[in-house]
This record gives sequence, structure tokens and C-alpha cells, in this order.
Amino acid sequence: MKEYEEVRSHLIEMLEELDDRLVKITHDVKHEDVPLEKDFAEFATQSENDEVLDYLGNAARAERDRVQQAIARIDSGEYGICELCGDPIKKERLEAVPYSSMCVKCASQAGC
Repeated sequence: MKEYEEVRSHLIEMLEELDDRLVKITHDVKHEDVPLEKDFAEFATQSENDEVLDYLGNAARAERDRVQQAIARIDSGEYGICELCGDPIKKERLEAVPYSSMCVKCASQAGC
């Protein structure tokens, strides 16, 4: 675990950034600062914007889950090992995507 302390710190920072992003998205979706428009055209535009925000929120939550899982793998000593084949995940892949749980080969086969 000691070899991944820096990675763990980076993942914690990512988690904090994702939490901040989710708070902002949730705030925007609830229309706390700007009430919903009564004009139909404006309401339709706001609804489309809400759909985009919903998608971004779901993506952030999914990434947050992957980051939390990576931190758990570091803590359990399983970080850097492909969850499918058991081979080591290349350092370059972990640097590019620090929450990777699969090697490039397995991720490609799984469609990730």
C-alpha cells in the first residue's frame, strides 16, 4: 500500500472534486436560484438543460463510485491487479486512468 500513497491522495482529491461538482449540479437541477419559467419555450429549454445536468450528474456519480472502489482496492492491497485476469495493470494505464480495475486487454474485451 505504501507504494500507492500518492495515488490514493490523488484519488481522494478527485473524490472531493466530484463531490463539489455533484453539489453544484444538484443545486442547479433544483432551480434554487432561478425558478422554472412559465413561458413554454423557456420551460422547454430549461427542461433540456436539466436533462444535460442529469446526464452529467449520473456520469459524475459513476466516476465517483469507480474512484471509491479504487481507494478500497488500494486499502485492501488489490490495486493495480486486473479484476478479470489477475495480471498487473500497466503503470501507464494507472497513470492515465487511476481508477482502472482492468488491464487494457480485459477492458477492451469487456467494452470499457
